[in-house]
Amino acid sequence: MPQAVSKWNRYWDKKSGTYDKEMRAWDRRLFGDSRQWACGQATGDVLEVAVGTGLNLPLYPADVRLTGIDLSAGMLDIAERRATDLGRPVTLLHGDAHALPFDDGSFDTVVCTLGLCAIPDHVRAVGEMVRVLRSGGRLVLVDHVAASSGVVRALQRLMELITVPMAGEHFLRRPILEVQARGLTVEQHQRFTRGLVERLVARKHSM
Repeated sequence: MPQAVSKWNRYWDKKSGTYDKEMRAWDRRLFGDSRQWACGQATGDVLEVAVGTGLNLPLYPADVRLTGIDLSAGMLDIAERRATDLGRPVTLLHGDAHALPFDDGSFDTVVCTLGLCAIPDHVRAVGEMVRVLRSGGRLVLVDHVAASSGVVRALQRLMELITVPMAGEHFLRRPILEVQARGLTVEQHQRFTRGLVERLVARKHSM
């Protein structure tokens, strides 16, 4: 795992300079208002996993206490500048989604938008997100996923032959299955753009 982490760390550091422009184009074409939707679900102590360049920072409610973590120092540098420009208090940390550096039950809300598609072990990452959630806390996820059409899934499988080794980008994942496997209750679930985009809010059961 350390070698893989190092590889993708370098990749995202290099990608950080063009990331905002590319993602804003994809937001317009594919994801719509998903960032606003996800951030609007956040309350209390909030962790954003794969915070990237901080594109979501201006979209969170003013009263949340925000922490962001990302593998890429280059991405975090941009996020830090964005937070300063916004006057947005946020704790930004360099770290790995496979082993979040927080105690169990540290956050009221955990958010991840368009990150699980590129985290090498998304199953382990979802487990970590659930671990750091408090009892009764909410997990908010947005991502592109395996399409509802078999024909499109076949195309996605072909795309992965290029995108996975080149950029670590997966198209056939369904994070909702990992969330349900961990016993969370899915309270909101939307799937659109021919099933390519999925977003959800799931609650961790009180102990």
